[in-house]
Formats: sequence, structure tokens, C-alpha cells
Amino acid sequence: MKSKLTRVILAASVLAVPFFTGCKKDGASSSDKSVVIWHWMTDRDEALQQLATKYKEQTGNDVQFQLYAPSDVYQQKVRVGAQTSSLPDVYGILGDARDVATFVEAGHVENLTVALGDGAGSWKDSLFTEALETSFFKPGNPFSVPEGYYGVPIDVTTIPMIYNKKLFKKAGLNPDVPPATWDEFLEAGKKLKAAGVTGFTSGWGEVWLIYSLASDLAFNKMGEGKVMKTFRGEVPYTDPDWIDVFRAFENLRKAGFVDPSLVTLGNKSAEQAFASERSGMTFNGSWAVNVYAGMNPALEFAPFRVPALGNKFPQPVWGGAGSTFMVNGKSPKKAAAIEFLKWLSQKDQAAFLASSTKNLPAVKDVNVEAAPVLSEFSALMKDSIHPNRFTVSEDPRVQEVFNKGIQSILIGEKTPEQVGADVAKAKGKATRK
Repeated sequence: MKSKLTRVILAASVLAVPFFTGCKKDGASSSDKSVVIWHWMTDRDEALQQLATKYKEQTGNDVQFQLYAPSDVYQQKVRVGAQTSSLPDVYGILGDARDVATFVEAGHVENLTVALGDGAGSWKDSLFTEALETSFFKPGNPFSVPEGYYGVPIDVTTIPMIYNKKLFKKAGLNPDVPPATWDEFLEAGKKLKAAGVTGFTSGWGEVWLIYSLASDLAFNKMGEGKVMKTFRGEVPYTDPDWIDVFRAFENLRKAGFVDPSLVTLGNKSAEQAFASERSGMTFNGSWAVNVYAGMNPALEFAPFRVPALGNKFPQPVWGGAGSTFMVNGKSPKKAAAIEFLKWLSQKDQAAFLASSTKNLPAVKDVNVEAAPVLSEFSALMKDSIHPNRFTVSEDPRVQEVFNKGIQSILIGEKTPEQVGADVAKAKGKATRK
């Protein structure tokens, strides 16, 4: 489910090519009357096609969903579309705020603020604020993008810890009380290992997951203000609070219960390990509800907040819009595209999509009877964090050193202090440039 949240550290490399004006016009399609939508979501394609049929029956208007997968193929398709001005009427951008800003600057993304409206009963009011703000640019943002909302979320996601209730019970742990602190988390992992299973797994070969967890720990340890000061270059990564964040990963390694291939695992492999009950805890997103249902329908699991590393600030959970659609700012069918997205955001359609795919709906007050555990994931949205909602973005080059540094801690190659120094050095170089 790489689409979720979209990947935080795809970095500018995904879209770091100039936007050329080609001979094709944005929004061009095989049918001038159809709204064309590109997407990458293999798990939702069937449901989206059914919704397109329903829309045609209700309104007489055509919508074509075109699937390009996997996500790297989709990314290339969108990049080429931007270069040649052949993007469809609606599409999604798999990247961070910096990437979206590049598309906005080139005119490929419509500002939807007016269409969303405001106040009770508006389209905006029907959607989770945390999801909408993933594609919101504030006044004075570092990318100089005009203030506004530039995307419509179709689902939301949270990325918490997840535990296997049956294995907790087997290990002598309370299956209804997951770890609340990092020390409790380490002790639970040791007991799971003693009971014959791996205590923890996650797809940390995909470093965005490492960055997600580390950000949760940093916000909990030092608060948003100090994290943002670090991104601005006012607090060094050698600060004791950051060293404590790095040390949390060192303590995880020393506890001896993690999957031995943790730093090379893809997330799909980690999902298989957890679903097959070879591991008692994992770090994964709410999309896992759908994944686990396909792998092991009898799996008994529940999410819990990332265990506290500090005690002064809330325990956040990475979360926000899972998949977001943008309207092509150059499409001659912008009005029709917006009308369809409004229809897609109505409760009946949101409930159908959520129930069919077991993903959290972006629309408020939608009950997903097909997967009751989703409500537990949804409840974690209240204290969620997401880089697209940060007031400052860290340089992707610094993020890369940060993530690789944590990987080196996890394999015993470097100490927290050495990694702090490496990231501080990278930050200095990025700041000077």
C-alpha cells in the first residue's frame, strides 16, 4: 500500500526534472466527454470501477479510472505526463509537499479552496481536517505556493504499532493492555521472544517507515516546537533529546527480539511475517487491516500508540490522507472533475469504498461494518502528525543520512552519538547550500 501517506521520502528525485511544454494538452483522453483519472491503487481498482459505473447510471456522465501499477511505474507515468503536458483530468502525486509544490508551480494542480467551501454543510466540513491539511499550503509556506487546498483525500491512514492479541496471551502478557512506554515495549518483546516468536518486525528496508517512527518518538520526547527548530537549523541533531531518540533504536537492537532481517525487509514481507503469526508486534499502517484480511482472516490484532519515550508531550501517531486526488489545473474538464470528486466524497460512496477495501474513509461519520477494528485505527487520528502539515520541512538529503544512520544503529555499526554527528554534518552542508 505504498500510496498511503504517500511516501515521505520519495524526495525530489521522483520529480526533479523540468516541466516541458509538449504538443499534447493536459486532460486529453480517448473520449472528450469522459473524466479520466489515473491511479496506482490495485487493491481499490475494482471498487473504483464499480463507482464509475454507478456515477454513469446516476448522472449520465462518464468517468474512466486508469490503473498504472506498481507505484514506481505510476510515478514515472505522472512524471512523463507532467513533462509532456499529457496529464489526465484527475490524478495523485506520490510525494511530499515539495513535490506537490513543483506541480502547482507548473500549473498542473488546481486550487480547490473555493470548491470545498467553508462552514457547516460544506464539502470541506464533511472531510477529516487532518486529511485535507495534507495537501494544504499555509500562507508564507517555504515553497511560495498560494494558500489553499490542492487535493481531495479519498481515505485516511494512521501508522501505529500493532500487536497480536493471541501471541500476547501466549507470552503471559495482557492481551487488552499493550505497552505504553518504550521500556514496557522492550519487555513485551523479550517475553514474546521467550514464548518462541519474533518480538517485533517491520519493513524497515523501506526507510520511510523508520522516519515515521523516529518522528513519532521525537515529537513525544521533545515536542513539535523543538523538532521544527531542528529543521530550521536552530537545534543540532547532537542535542541530548535527539541522541535519546537514536538510543531508542539502539536499545531495541540490544533487547534481542527483533526480526534479524529488519533493516532489509520490504513492508510486504514484514506484513506476511506478522499475519502468519511469526511476530508478535509490528509497525504498520491502517491499510494493513485489508492486507491481513487477505493473508489471515482469523488474525486477532489491534493497534496501539507508539510507546512513550518522554512524558511531557503527547504520544503522536503518523497519520493523515492516505490517497489523495488532485484536479489537473490545465484540464478543460476541471468543473466535471470537481463534480465527480464531490460525488465520490458523499457518505454512500465513501462507505462503499471503505467497506470494499477496508481502508479508513476520509469522510466523517462513516461506519465501516466490514472491519470494526478500523475504528481503533481511526481514533488515533486525533494526535496524528504528518510532514505535509509541518511548518518546516527537513531537507531530503538530511533525511537520507538520518534514516541510514538509524539502520546502522540497528545493525550495531554505529552508536547514537556517531549518527547524531553524521546527521548534524549533513544538516550543516544542506544549510550552507
